[in-house]
Amino acid sequence: MKLNGAKIIDLPKNLDRRGNLSVIEELKNIPFKIKRAYWIYDVPGGEVRGGHAYKRNQEFIVALSGSFDVILDNGKERQIFSLNRSYYGLYVPKGIWRQMQNFSTNSLALILASIRFDVADYVYDYELFKQMANEKNEHL
Repeated sequence: MKLNGAKIIDLPKNLDRRGNLSVIEELKNIPFKIKRAYWIYDVPGGEVRGGHAYKRNQEFIVALSGSFDVILDNGKERQIFSLNRSYYGLYVPKGIWRQMQNFSTNSLALILASIRFDVADYVYDYELFKQMANEKNEHL
């Protein structure tokens, strides 16, 4: 199931007896140019990250190590994606509420973003997000 275009994207796997290699290329493996990369690590047990939506930013999230869940919400329905392999990731289009939880010990989340950091792009209020999502759907 796809939630507003969100989907798991398989990455190329180059298998080698010395160790495997996967790659992410902008506009090839993911549908945007990469403007920023950041990672989340050392998350204490039970903590939740995210809890916001973006007006313009798109993301690609990969579990480089360990595992975690990404909960996506379009204002009407929610979907949970469990990430636990470094050879696939989750594409998150703009306008989707997201949070990350259930981080395993030593998990490492890599996030590639389509825009540079811009605090004005964030929507932190869930009720405002739902209102914006409903208004967007009314204009379609």
